[in-house]
Amino acid sequence: MIYDVLIIGAGPIGIACGIEAKNNNLSHLIIEKGCIVNSIYNYPINMTFFSSSERLEIEEIPFVTTNPKPKRAEALEYYRRVHDKYKLNTHLFEEVLNCDKSNDIFNVRTSKALYKAKNVIVATGFYDIPMYLNIPGEELPKVSHYYNDPHYYAGMNVVVVGASNSSIDAALETYRKGAKVSLVIRGNDISHRVKYWVRPDILNRIAEGSIDAYFESKLTEIREGEVVIRTKDGYKTIPNDFVLALTGYRPNFELLKKFNINVPEVDAMIPQHNPTTMETNIEGLYLAGVVCGGLNTHLWFIENSRVHAHLIIDTILSKG
Repeated sequence: MIYDVLIIGAGPIGIACGIEAKNNNLSHLIIEKGCIVNSIYNYPINMTFFSSSERLEIEEIPFVTTNPKPKRAEALEYYRRVHDKYKLNTHLFEEVLNCDKSNDIFNVRTSKALYKAKNVIVATGFYDIPMYLNIPGEELPKVSHYYNDPHYYAGMNVVVVGASNSSIDAALETYRKGAKVSLVIRGNDISHRVKYWVRPDILNRIAEGSIDAYFESKLTEIREGEVVIRTKDGYKTIPNDFVLALTGYRPNFELLKKFNINVPEVDAMIPQHNPTTMETNIEGLYLAGVVCGGLNTHLWFIENSRVHAHLIIDTILSKG
C-alpha cells in the first residue's frame, strides 16, 4: 500500500496532522517510537502546563479541566481520547530509521517494516536528545537529564543545573520533599520564561536560604560524592548525591539529515522549510510542530503550531 500521508511522531501536532488527513479522505499512517504523546508522557509527573487548556486543544475538541492550567495527567487523557475518537491509524513503539525518495514515492524504513507514501510529515519534537554539559563525571549513574518524581530525592543532596521552568520546578519540588537543593545557573537571574506563579516562590526560597543558588556559575566536574562548581568567587566543592542537568533538549538533527533535509550548521540550526507550506527542500516532505524551530525550542508550542496541520494538508490537496 502507498499511503497519501505518513506522519512521523504521535504527539499533539502529529495527531492533528492525522486528523486533518482523515478529514480530507487522505489515507494516513502515524509512526511513533514510543507511546501516544510520548514527550508529554516523559514530562515530570506533577507538571502543570503554562498554557490554558483551550490553547492546547486540537480540532476544536474541548479540553475540559477544573484547573486554571491543565496538568500532565489531564493532557495525556485528552490527547489519547482525541486520538481514539478519530480512530487514527497509528503504529506505536516503532522507530523510524530512514526515509528516501524514488520515483516520487517516499520509502520509510522503521525498526519493524518498510512503508511507502506520497507525502511525509516529520513531527518529531525536540525532547529526545538532551543538551549535554560535556564535563567529567556526566556519565555517572547519579546524573540525569530528565526529572520525574521528587520523592526519589528525599533527604539527598541534589544539584539542579539550569534556570528554566523544568529546572525551577525540579528544585522546588525536591526541596519540598526534603532534599538539600543547590541551583547552578549560568546567568545572573532566574529565566524570564519561568511561569509567573512559580517565579516568586523560587525567589523567596533563595532569599530565605532554603535553596542555595549559584548565579553566574558553571558545574565543571561531577564526582561520586561531590561536585565542583566554578562560581564568580572561585571554585567551590559541595557534597552531592544526585545531579539533575536540566539544560534543555534538541531535535534529532541526525535523523533530519538522513532524510536529506537541509540543516544549517550555524545559529539555531533551523531545518530548511517554507513557513507558508511547511515543505522542506525535499518536495512532499514537510515539518510540523516544534521541530521547525531547530535549537530555538521556545519558538513553537502546541498552541501556535496546531495550524501546521492545516497548512500542510491544504498544500498537499492543492497539488492534486
